[in-house]
Amino acid sequence: MTFTRSFATTICVSWTDKQPKEPMDDRRPFLYDLHVELGAKIVPFGGWAMPLQYGTGTVAEHLACRRDAVVFDVSHLGTVRCDGPGMLEALQRTLTNDLAKIAPGRAQYTHLLTDDGFVVDDIIVWWVGEDEFDVMPNASNTSGVTSALPGRDVTSERCILAVQGPRAREKVNAVDARFAAVGRFRVERFDYEGVEVRVAGTGYTGEAGLEIAAPNEVAERIFRRLVAADITPAGLGARDTLRLEAALPLYGHELTLHSTTLEAGLGWVLGWQKETFRGRDAVAAERERGVRRILSGVATAGRQPLRDGGEVVLSGTSVGTLSSGNFSPVLGHGIGMGLLEPDLPVGREVTVVLREKEMPAHITALPFVKKES
Repeated sequence: MTFTRSFATTICVSWTDKQPKEPMDDRRPFLYDLHVELGAKIVPFGGWAMPLQYGTGTVAEHLACRRDAVVFDVSHLGTVRCDGPGMLEALQRTLTNDLAKIAPGRAQYTHLLTDDGFVVDDIIVWWVGEDEFDVMPNASNTSGVTSALPGRDVTSERCILAVQGPRAREKVNAVDARFAAVGRFRVERFDYEGVEVRVAGTGYTGEAGLEIAAPNEVAERIFRRLVAADITPAGLGARDTLRLEAALPLYGHELTLHSTTLEAGLGWVLGWQKETFRGRDAVAAERERGVRRILSGVATAGRQPLRDGGEVVLSGTSVGTLSSGNFSPVLGHGIGMGLLEPDLPVGREVTVVLREKEMPAHITALPFVKKES
């Protein structure tokens, strides 16, 4: 399948069309100069100046992740280090998922809710040691986590390098075989040139892979060695289209302070078997009455990309709004997700209306692209 430059441009424009043109007031990641050296296009995202794409473009980076291996700098994500006695109990009382289902050396996806049951953030917790946890919030939500948990923000002290793709472990093996051996949703730490590097078998693409939390003093060397091992550097444009194909929710889109965990179809992250979590009563009431909308997939037959904000219309009546949308490089047509009325059957024809333009579409199953992760 061949993709023209116009589709790569479309994907990039969709990421940046609502952003200021000058990102220089945004916080620069520690590896900013390296990204510029490698030819990255820098854009503002979540208060950071981050690489959108490199010279090959978003579509090529996307397909490299699906077929081979790429490395993303996702250092804009937060790390709140929660160490010491009582931290397990604090996390259990606050976050939705039940850490009793895992153990030290494992990672877990979870949510932080308001008392009213809406989503403050979705989070990965790395349970590093007996009383040691790295809580990983989204780019702009670190302060929300530090206000809810007794942890220390160490975001500025480390870089997070996400190596993703079916050949990720094979190629990381050439850099450090110990990193490559870390299993899915496992967490391990290693001495690397005299500093501690933490590695987890996690990611946000629907592909197998690793995330490497490297102290700043070794992060650039590791990134360069990953690239030298024939791992393609990739930007946030490809990361977004990859997560969309995999139907992974994005905070600020599918998950917001006006949406719930159950609406996102993520009820499995609610630890009903534990004593409590923040927002439990509100979510229990929602579970009892049933959700009023549910995360659903929409697809077009043609290459016109869908966009967030598109209204989904059935028989002249709105059934919801798209929260994410783009062109799928793997499928070759437009895809989108949104919180829509429940019980819309797969295959049902709908119309997506955006800026007074109508596009024929249909309801489709999620994920759009199913991969082994």
